[in-house]
Amino acid sequence: MTDTAIARASGVRRMPWPGLLALFAAAFTAVMTELLPAGLLPLMAGDLGVPQGRVGFLVTAYAVASFLSAIPVTALLRGVARRRVLTGALAGFALLNGVTAWSSSYAVTFGARVLAGVVGGVLWAMLVGYAARLVPAGRRGRAIAIVSAGITVALCAGIPAGAALASAFGWRAAFGGLAVVAVALIGWAQWTLPDLPGEVAGERVPLRRVAVMPGVRGTLGVTALVLVGHQVMYTYLAPFVEGAGAGRTGVALLVFGLGTVAGIWVVGAVIDRHLRVALVVVLGVVALALAVLGVLQGAGAGSIAAVGVWGVAFGGVPTLLQTALVDVTGPGNADVATSLQTTVYNAGIAAGSLAGGVVLESAGAVALPWTALPLVAAGLAVFARARGRDGTGVRRARVPRTTGARAARR
Repeated sequence: MTDTAIARASGVRRMPWPGLLALFAAAFTAVMTELLPAGLLPLMAGDLGVPQGRVGFLVTAYAVASFLSAIPVTALLRGVARRRVLTGALAGFALLNGVTAWSSSYAVTFGARVLAGVVGGVLWAMLVGYAARLVPAGRRGRAIAIVSAGITVALCAGIPAGAALASAFGWRAAFGGLAVVAVALIGWAQWTLPDLPGEVAGERVPLRRVAVMPGVRGTLGVTALVLVGHQVMYTYLAPFVEGAGAGRTGVALLVFGLGTVAGIWVVGAVIDRHLRVALVVVLGVVALALAVLGVLQGAGAGSIAAVGVWGVAFGGVPTLLQTALVDVTGPGNADVATSLQTTVYNAGIAAGSLAGGVVLESAGAVALPWTALPLVAAGLAVFARARGRDGTGVRRARVPRTTGARAARR
């Protein structure tokens, strides 16, 4: 089925808000499932009888499982109807969060987190493609922005709310609540989302051909550079700003979080008309904010303002990169392409955190922005220099004719 036929089959005339909000809620639930242990370290450590560092490994186990499973499991499920895959993933979250809430054994909890990471890898690989197939090409970026906002809301509001719930009723209540939310989402998805078909075996573009489509490697390369650079700075933002005065970490994280909310809202308003320009601008602003932080070294209100500007600019980066990837592959290949991007994201986060830690230990926090800046600038240069089919930023009008529907029919 071609991209145009998919949109017509979905009957889309206006934005399908109930379905998009179901996907938004699924993204929110996935982020909460992945990162909630980070906000509950003391509570979980005491109850499970392990050091806080081992509770932190629960987040690591989830990320590693997602990294390893996103591509192979997504490829295995390409022929399954999309709603069935989505509801299956939500059922997995419900079960595994329930096991986490019930378990008194660290080993059982660790195993549940590994399996949840596999489920998360599959979910992230399909959400963007699902959203893209629900709307016409001219609204694709906005649909992806709506779904991606679930990540931002989870980070800014969901994790603090989960920590507050755990403080009041215990950490098990927080994971039990996530299990209940996942069950409710299954019904919501069944009611609001069309059961878009999987890919017919004879019409599937092989994974290796998706990976070498014009623009895919360029988009993934930009994703890797930007994510590593961002994570170098963001992972160790606390020691950077605390070096200029006590009590600044909470303020900096709050300002960054609020900035990301504003950023994704702005990007959602312009992405379908100015994708390429928007990505060049936001990457340029991120680079500028890092340079300001490097000069000010975390001191004064100027540094907090720079953190806020960084948050506004970076808030839209994931959505813009995901939309660029869907543009160069077409929605029919988006699940496989996004599984590649999910793997790159996890690798970028891990590499950035590792590199930032090495820099922090060897050169101190003052070197962090100057380490991150060249990586982001390199990503900006790669994207800004891309032209047509040789890199990222292919104009949307050309995509269905070159890499989307036509490739799917080969």
